[in-house]
Amino acid sequence: MRTGLSATQIVGASLVASHFANALSPRTEIDDSYDFVIVGGGQAGLVLGARLSEDKNHTVLVLESGGNGDDYRKRIDTPAYAYFDSLWTTPLNWDFYTVAQTNADDREIEWPRGKVLGGSSAINGLYMTRPGEDEINAWKDMLGDMDGADNWSWDSFYAAMKKSETFSPPVDDVVQEAGIVWNASNHGTGGPIHTSYPDYTFPEVGYWLTSLANMGIGISANMYGGENLGADVSTSCINPSNWTRSYSRSGYLDPLPDRDNYDVLANAHVTRLVFDNSTSSDKTASAVEYTTDGGATKLKVKVNKEVILAGGSVGSPAVLLYSGVGPKDVLSAAGVDLVSELPGVGQHLQDHFSATVKWSSNVDTAGSIFYDGGKDRNNPKFLTYIDSAVAYVNSTAMYGSKVNEYDSKFLDSIDQYSPNTTYDDGVVTGYKAICNTTSNIFKGPTGQIELLFMNSDGNGDIGITAALQHPFSHGRIYINSSDPMDYPVIDPNYLNNPADSEILLAGIKLARQIGETSPMSGSLTNETSPGSTVQSDDDWIAWLRKEAGTEFHPSSSCAMLPEKQGGVVDANLRVYGLANVRVADASVIPIALSTHLMSSTYGVAEQASDIIREYYNSVSEPEPAFSGAHATTSSSAVGAKKSDSQKSNGGVAAIGGTALSPVLALVLVSVHAVLVYGL
Repeated sequence: MRTGLSATQIVGASLVASHFANALSPRTEIDDSYDFVIVGGGQAGLVLGARLSEDKNHTVLVLESGGNGDDYRKRIDTPAYAYFDSLWTTPLNWDFYTVAQTNADDREIEWPRGKVLGGSSAINGLYMTRPGEDEINAWKDMLGDMDGADNWSWDSFYAAMKKSETFSPPVDDVVQEAGIVWNASNHGTGGPIHTSYPDYTFPEVGYWLTSLANMGIGISANMYGGENLGADVSTSCINPSNWTRSYSRSGYLDPLPDRDNYDVLANAHVTRLVFDNSTSSDKTASAVEYTTDGGATKLKVKVNKEVILAGGSVGSPAVLLYSGVGPKDVLSAAGVDLVSELPGVGQHLQDHFSATVKWSSNVDTAGSIFYDGGKDRNNPKFLTYIDSAVAYVNSTAMYGSKVNEYDSKFLDSIDQYSPNTTYDDGVVTGYKAICNTTSNIFKGPTGQIELLFMNSDGNGDIGITAALQHPFSHGRIYINSSDPMDYPVIDPNYLNNPADSEILLAGIKLARQIGETSPMSGSLTNETSPGSTVQSDDDWIAWLRKEAGTEFHPSSSCAMLPEKQGGVVDANLRVYGLANVRVADASVIPIALSTHLMSSTYGVAEQASDIIREYYNSVSEPEPAFSGAHATTSSSAVGAKKSDSQKSNGGVAAIGGTALSPVLALVLVSVHAVLVYGL
């Protein structure tokens, strides 16, 4: 605990605290119309709001179904609480479940998603990994000669991901104990989202890298530069200036100077898009309908230019469906009037399916320290710890010389396990195109299985997770009701194609092998799950069907593909058949990526912002995106329109009507973090 603040620091910190307390007032009134209405104030939505409102000649509104999160801010901000005081049990989680999964013991599997400003970036495990260059270029290649396809090449997408990031190297003690290596040139230096490493680690994190090397899986040399192969300790969304979670709200909303052209309204659930009565083949959204009281009252805000959906892989297709845009048979069965038939909405859903081998341990783990009151339980550094040791293993490491044999087998399965004939022919064509692309990636260098080190288990166990990265099984999001307050139906269709079982089987065997390899094996005593009785392939697959679950990375339900392949958006993110609606979140990525999706989602949103701003030629006089104090701010600026005395003045922070230099502003905000968070 840091102590000894001077009187000047205390007074300055009080001014800062008072200033941010005034900024906490939520918006209770919004204007009748906006140029851009963004549906969803989650990870992508707040990026879009911040970037589009940089242009003073446009008005922007973000509507977020969840609250602002202020009542849970300490739990959001403290990295270790992602494990030890999970927000899954709070209203900040949508608390979705899948339908019973036929090939996973008929289980309804939990799908947590963030329902708060910042979305899932506020409640997730903070991993900030990146996809491989070959995956992103494969995405671009699937678009053919479509206008805008070059926006999704590796070079363009890599730049967009870096634009969101400010990277800080790990502290020396952590480097020495965990053996972390990094290449700063692969990271961003001026973005709103801070990436770094915890201020606390364990010897086993270093053992992870050594054990994998002893298995022939070396440390990744360029994981953040497009070579997604090998072992690593990943960066996490941590701001090392105050050791708090860095997420979409803290990066893209809280530090903004006042903008009279930008409003954010929390607790505003969008029910549908309202289209004009034009007979044009491309329908125009004239308004967005929403509710702030659970559906009892419906309100509308007019749209002058565009609606941008940023509700994620569940929310974005759901809004389209409840608005009458989607597969005709789904809408008819749900009792929703058809506005625009678009068979691909909700289709092509892909997710990473994963399972964990666990061992009891003879060493301190994060779980045993927290739950059993270990000596570092009250050490502030300990609460910065999160699991972040990973490895991406490609098909050669799993199958050796039999790669082509397995690839041929998986290719043969595509026709047999394509979506059933009640689906649109274009969706089936798209499924086959995605799976053929997946097969090409399978033969390449990019990881097919992600392995993760986990030591935060409540029982004090150490776990090693294997997660399938490129599923051949595709599911869908659909609705079975005309009431937009009802949850959509989630059917990821796990393990429908046996190829996924075989790949995950190879991965889970690797997970066990790591635990049996020195030096990691020296910290493990007894395999507690599944246990030594599981040995045969049949035993493993039966266990996977019983135990595996989501790795929390759904994508592709509004896929960017040609319309004839069941695509929902084109390369400029425009929804087919609609004149002024785009989608800009993880749902547009047409193939599952071998990575946690946070960095990729920031990349999609940054790229979308550039596409939209260029289209409207409105970047000649952009307002500075973020004021000088943004790096350490962690208090709210949600939806408040400040008085003139509170406005930023030429990039100089103003507190209580007094202009402060950027340096002093940074000092005061840092002191504020000391007082509020005890760090």
